Amino acid sequence: MIRAITDARPLGGHAPIDVTIDGGLITGIHPGGTVPAGEGVVDLEGRYLLPGLWDEHVHLTQWAQHRRRLDLSTATSAREAADRVRDAAAGAAPGDTIVGAGFRDGLWPDAPSAALLDAAAPDRPVVLVSADVHCAWLNSAALARYGVALSDAEGALVAASGLVREEAAFAIMRQLDAASADELDRWVAEAAAEAAARGVVGVVDFEMRWSLDDWRRRVATGFDALRVEFGVYPQDLQRALDAGLRSGAAVGGTVSVGPFKVITDGALNTRTAYCCDPYPDEAEHPYGLLTVPPCDLHPLLARASEAGFSLAVHAIGDGANKVALDVFQKLGRGGRIEHAQLLHDSDLVRFAALGVVASVQPEHALDDRDVAERFWPGRTRRAFLLRSLLDAGARIVLGSDAPVAPLDPWVAIAAATTRSRDGRAPFHPEQAIGPAEALAASTRSLVAVGEPADLVAVETDPLTASGDAIRGMPVALTMLGGRVTHSALPTLARA
Repeated sequence: MIRAITDARPLGGHAPIDVTIDGGLITGIHPGGTVPAGEGVVDLEGRYLLPGLWDEHVHLTQWAQHRRRLDLSTATSAREAADRVRDAAAGAAPGDTIVGAGFRDGLWPDAPSAALLDAAAPDRPVVLVSADVHCAWLNSAALARYGVALSDAEGALVAASGLVREEAAFAIMRQLDAASADELDRWVAEAAAEAAARGVVGVVDFEMRWSLDDWRRRVATGFDALRVEFGVYPQDLQRALDAGLRSGAAVGGTVSVGPFKVITDGALNTRTAYCCDPYPDEAEHPYGLLTVPPCDLHPLLARASEAGFSLAVHAIGDGANKVALDVFQKLGRGGRIEHAQLLHDSDLVRFAALGVVASVQPEHALDDRDVAERFWPGRTRRAFLLRSLLDAGARIVLGSDAPVAPLDPWVAIAAATTRSRDGRAPFHPEQAIGPAEALAASTRSLVAVGEPADLVAVETDPLTASGDAIRGMPVALTMLGGRVTHSALPTLARA
């Protein structure tokens, strides 16, 4: 355990400081050179010190699996994606399901079809998960193996396209967890260690499964790399109540119960985000899908709230956000809206007035800028708002939605502050926020006496670094409650 950090440089060019630590808390902030060298003292040699970073929205098991799946993120057509499946099939065992991830079909010149995947892999199931995780593309063998209940009309459409959306897609994804618990836990531990190496000390895990048993098992086998708050979904609410769960309850180690979450609409790339204006050329669901109407959402949230859960509502389209805000207003209590990607101007002030936090993922704006221009024409000035939310008095918190974007808060901070990537002109630069604001939205503590010793040391001052430098920020040290979870320092004294 570390008892002190010396020669740390605060952000903003202030004089070096020494920080003393005891019992997992910061117990003193002293002028640099005050604390002598010795056992349990780490010399940062002038590196910058800041609070540990949080990713406020991840799907940790999916992220751990995603990195082992066929990568389709750069496929520019359905044909190219099918060709990658064909190459993968050549090296796979007969009968094994080929699982790919990350495809974005919103701008493809050709349409996905089951037949296209049948030709690529005729003797094995294929399941391809979209980048937004709200859609899956299957071949005929996979439709037969992982089939879910559909109406006759839906079934005919799916048999031809191979595409399933929203709850039908989620049901298939839940069946893909073929790895053993031990293997999944090992992958999650690896992903957590990599997150710690990027300065992450905590995540809100919105994995779409019953997570209590997973996290109890992981804690029992030594998981301690991150603070984890895991969510509970409607299908498990009664089970959670029977188990006596409530938000903030400790599960063990660094793991606790997080929010109760309801998904009320779909996603932009899948054209299921529920909007007030129709999607161009979208015949099946021209306004997207409102998957949980207000008459169901209100009693669900009320029940969870009365049982002691904090509340989180997935809402992407402006229609879904309006519905969520209306229900929060009726409840008379705040919560979080996850994503809040498209908003009406009149709804901005309601976030602050109702005490609703906007949990946003800035990298999505850069991933989806072209898709937004295509499917939300004339409305992108209201999309992926950051500056406007802050100016309206709302609180924002940043996340990745991994595996939709990488579990790396520096990526989110760079996107939030520059609105640019890969040399492109900024996307609605008027919505950029400052580095200090982005860091505040990515942390839960301060470098101050009495605060948790959740700390990160970096090589460059993020308040003055360029966007590219922030994206690749070198992290020298990460500490969780005074315990080192990552170190790239040449030497490190341990208590």
